[in-house]
Amino acid sequence: MHNYTIWLIAIALGASVAPAWSSEEAAPARPAGLHEIPDSELGAMRGRYIVGDNRVAWFGVTMVSNWVTSAGQSVQGAVKLGFDLRGARPEVSFQPSVTITEQLPGLAAAAGTGEVDASGLANVGGLVQSVQVAGDGNIARNGMSLQVRDGEVPVAASTSGATVAAATLGGAHARAALEDGGARILLQVTGQGAAEQWIDARSIGQSIQLAGNGQAVGNQLQLDLVRQAVPASQTIHQNLVQAIGMTRAGGI
Repeated sequence: MHNYTIWLIAIALGASVAPAWSSEEAAPARPAGLHEIPDSELGAMRGRYIVGDNRVAWFGVTMVSNWVTSAGQSVQGAVKLGFDLRGARPEVSFQPSVTITEQLPGLAAAAGTGEVDASGLANVGGLVQSVQVAGDGNIARNGMSLQVRDGEVPVAASTSGATVAAATLGGAHARAALEDGGARILLQVTGQGAAEQWIDARSIGQSIQLAGNGQAVGNQLQLDLVRQAVPASQTIHQNLVQAIGMTRAGGI
């Protein structure tokens, strides 16, 4: 459906058409920079725009945190979170997992002597990435990616209904959970530091704090957004509803 079709629908339903500026009468000057559009201009825009013919059908989040200590111990936490938005109500799937291995025989990581403080991150919103290192010979990396595509919705990850997965072994702790309105991964190694990832309504974040030496830590977060075309009949319905709503806003 073209723009002019919706414009004609809006007129047929009783919308008032604001006059355009003539070539002889210059439009009022507008200050540079960001500014709020006045109601008079919004009224003139009524009926000129339509809803697109695609929509978000599925939104997914995959988070993986890995930690290898100087003693060869491996700690991992992972989360798969999916939102199927094709139905009347979103369907949510959640799959947490954690694994911890034993450290190598005869090796023990010395407790770190450095100090790190990430308490200030609690006051930050939006996108957050932080690395704090107070030791030597460490490797730390945060990575995020966003993939937007058209096509089929991925098969939802099988889930047992569990919202928390946790394990503790040899001074290492791993936890992956869906709680407090968001998903979160936390890895901690006694005397060495902590690594964390989270996503909630307030922020998306990755944080690494290392006080020891010889640690290798990585956070990886991937966002996937799948769009699907809306059937033609549904697109027409959406456009008609939008036009009706716009004319009602005009005071019919």
